[in-house]
This record gives sequence, C-alpha cells and structure tokens, in this order.
Amino acid sequence: MTILIESLIGILLFTIIIVTLTLKDPLTSVGDYPPAIREKCIELGLIAERKQRFTREDLIRKGIAAAAFVLIFALVLKHFNGADTFLQGFAESYLIWLIIDWYDALVLDCIWFCHSRKVRIPGTEDMKEYKDYRFHIRQSCIGMLLGLPVCLAVGVITAIL
Repeated sequence: MTILIESLIGILLFTIIIVTLTLKDPLTSVGDYPPAIREKCIELGLIAERKQRFTREDLIRKGIAAAAFVLIFALVLKHFNGADTFLQGFAESYLIWLIIDWYDALVLDCIWFCHSRKVRIPGTEDMKEYKDYRFHIRQSCIGMLLGLPVCLAVGVITAIL
C-alpha cells in the first residue's frame, strides 16, 4: 500500500511539473515532441537548428530531476518503507519509476498530449504527428531503460544509509 501511495504522490508531482511547463510554453518541452514537429519548429524559426535532440539546458534539467529522484526516493524508501538493502531500494524505486513512466506514456502522452490543442505549437497545429502513439510508447520504453541506472543509484544510497 505504501508503494501505491508513493506512486500516486510521484504521479501528482510529475503531472504538476510537466503540465505546468508545457502549458506555459510548449517550446520548453519541444525536445520531447515527435521529430517531425521539432523539424517543423526549426523550419518556422521557433527553435534553433541543433544536432542533438535536447539542449544542454534540457539535459541539465533532466539530470537535476534524476538526482533529486535518487536522493528523495532513497530517503523515503529508507524511512517509510524500511528498505535496508540495495535490492529493496532498487526494486521498490524501479517499481515506482515504472508506474510513473507508464502513467506518463498512457495518460499524459497518449491521452492528454495527443488530443489537447493546448499543447500545440503555433504553426504545427494540424500535424498528424501529434497523434503518434507509437512514438510515445517507444519513448516510454526508453524511459524504462533510463530508470535502471537511476534506480540502481537509489539502491546503492539506500544500502549506504
């Protein structure tokens, strides 16, 4: 039951952060948009052409979020779940990571992003790529893999604490 509550809190916080940033300025999250939409934004002059999908600032922001996840979850799992071992810290944090990742893919991406006009970038509103469900599912699979090193770090810190 504790993991379910922690997952719901994680989902709530994740939703607040993502929805707020995206609604404030969809271009803030353009690195997470399908490639054709990013290319159209470059063509329209809305973003600079770049060789990498994410800017240095994007990577720093994501790195800080991952580090915060590691520290917060190691402490939460240690104090609220009683996790004492590497395996407990890793397994419980990865389960929470997966729940949030799947929520992101299915609810935020496939339902909200694919159907909300509020996330559309001016000049790209009618692009069919906004409803590219496969893109979001593939990104979720990548997210599952990215969670492994993050949750391994949670496991290590949990064992150290």
